[in-house]
Amino acid sequence: MQLLFASSNVNKLIEIRNIIPSGYTLLSLSDMNFTNELEETGETLEENALQKARFVSGTFSLNCFSDDSGLEVTALNNEPGVHSAYYAGLPRNDRQNMELLLKKLDGQSNRNARFRTVIALVLDGKEYIFEGKLEGTIATEMKGDAGFGYDPLFIPEGYQFTLAEGGMELKNKISHRKKAISQLVLFLEELKLRT
Repeated sequence: MQLLFASSNVNKLIEIRNIIPSGYTLLSLSDMNFTNELEETGETLEENALQKARFVSGTFSLNCFSDDSGLEVTALNNEPGVHSAYYAGLPRNDRQNMELLLKKLDGQSNRNARFRTVIALVLDGKEYIFEGKLEGTIATEMKGDAGFGYDPLFIPEGYQFTLAEGGMELKNKISHRKKAISQLVLFLEELKLRT
């Protein structure tokens, strides 16, 4: 089955290609020679994922899925959430985002957080939503150099080190994106069996 992933984020594409099983051809926006930034004007992860999937599916007339992910920190009323990528402003800068987060959490004893991914699938004109979560806590300093985004600060539940210290192999097993992609694949596999 061929699916177009509505993203220009190379890191996400690599991560998803490592998760998705054989039997699926995953196209990216680069494969379509599409270099424009996709609009994300929604106030929720669900709205953003649907906005991107609808636009890309309509533009290329292909079955497509998109994701939007965010870090939700309990003590900050689930900030940065939908604004995770640009938390410290434009242009996007992962290090500045993490520095701002650490500053806002300074002195906080509650460091509980979760990563959340929402995937929107547009398949034969119908829309479907899948969600994955990874619970954990925010470290007091950045550690590790694998991964991207907030990985150097995020300690997954049940672990004593950050996602960036654990590496991509661990992340691909336990991540919020892995859980959402697994739901997507399960849905597609069940669909195959019914047709």
